[in-house]
Amino acid sequence: MPYRFQTSGLTIPRKFDARVKLTSSDKELMRALRVSEGLSQRQLALMFGVSRRLVTFVLDPDKLIANKAARAARGGTASYYDKEKHAAYTRKHRRGKQKLALAGLLEGENEG
Repeated sequence: MPYRFQTSGLTIPRKFDARVKLTSSDKELMRALRVSEGLSQRQLALMFGVSRRLVTFVLDPDKLIANKAARAARGGTASYYDKEKHAAYTRKHRRGKQKLALAGLLEGENEG
């Protein structure tokens, strides 16, 4: 049975969502800083608190597409999938979101 927050249309605010590393405005700012300031990928990664690899994919989307294609050719995520580990992470995420819902910190349809 799904948690109530999963069916209520509520969304996690960006600051509480651990899955999202950069917002679209962060990505735009990153591209602008690369051009205007000439910052390296490592400097941008430190500035935004993400990996250098993520910075590479933000600055060059073609590399992300090529990476996804190469991963699919290797068999996708099936070679890395651990069912028990995935279930544990899913439980952890859902319980975290449930705590936010109970604390009234989720955004969505129920806002006044």
